[in-house]
Amino acid sequence: MQQIPEWLSNKIKEEYVADSEQILNGFSVSRPVSLRVNRLKTDPTDVKAELNRNGIAYREVAWYADALILESATERDIRALSLYESGEIYLQSLSSMLPPLFLDGQAGENILDMAAAPGGKTAQISALSLGGAFITACEIDRIRTDRLRFNLARQGVPRVTVLQTDARKLNEFFSFDRILLDAPCSGSGTLDLSTPIKISEALVRNSVSIQEALLCKALKLLKKNGTLVYSTCSILKEENEEVLFRALRRCGGELIPISPPTGIPVLPSADGTLCVSPDELFEGFFVAKIQK
Repeated sequence: MQQIPEWLSNKIKEEYVADSEQILNGFSVSRPVSLRVNRLKTDPTDVKAELNRNGIAYREVAWYADALILESATERDIRALSLYESGEIYLQSLSSMLPPLFLDGQAGENILDMAAAPGGKTAQISALSLGGAFITACEIDRIRTDRLRFNLARQGVPRVTVLQTDARKLNEFFSFDRILLDAPCSGSGTLDLSTPIKISEALVRNSVSIQEALLCKALKLLKKNGTLVYSTCSILKEENEEVLFRALRRCGGELIPISPPTGIPVLPSADGTLCVSPDELFEGFFVAKIQK
């Protein structure tokens, strides 16, 4: 079992005095596998029937009919299923399913996913619009872009344009009805003490700089009255609320309050934002919704 870096442990204790022990315990648990049913190709009834035929036990998720928690199956078990190979299901953490739900993209809208790889949220946005949204998916890294294209093709995502580019450099000729910025971050909410820990103070500082630049760019590309969802897999306030409110002051936009679905463990965060606490089911995650 790895040890959480002292600087990070101290920061968590400072920012979340009453909840720090809960957070630190959440880093040491082993979470069950969760998956998302891909409605572009199938529906939950058929997926459940196939899981039953393969003797794979599952639990439903009250706040999202397309999410299933597997009782004991491993990712390897799921990858062996034809459902997985055909793109009818996608392995995805429960926390990472939240930002597309809050984005609520609709058929006919132009939607931008600014940091799209490996493609789970992009495909989820499309599925939530029943394949009717027009999506632009950006990824800066070539290898990750290849993986993005592969995952979107396997899940049968229509009306999607993949761009290998830094979303900060998108031409402001573009404009979008909705934008998802699931920003590059330190990953402080997804630490797993059973694996090597790569987070550092330098990584946090670099992430903050990129996050603020991307967020301001998103606000420039967003149409008037459009919706922007900002999310990170971090629980650190400097990557979340602090970045968010600096960008809103500099670049405009209004925070639209959101509430957590029932049953999601939350940490104290700025009014109207959501910070998910890591626990036996969820990774740490931050979500905020903005209107221009």
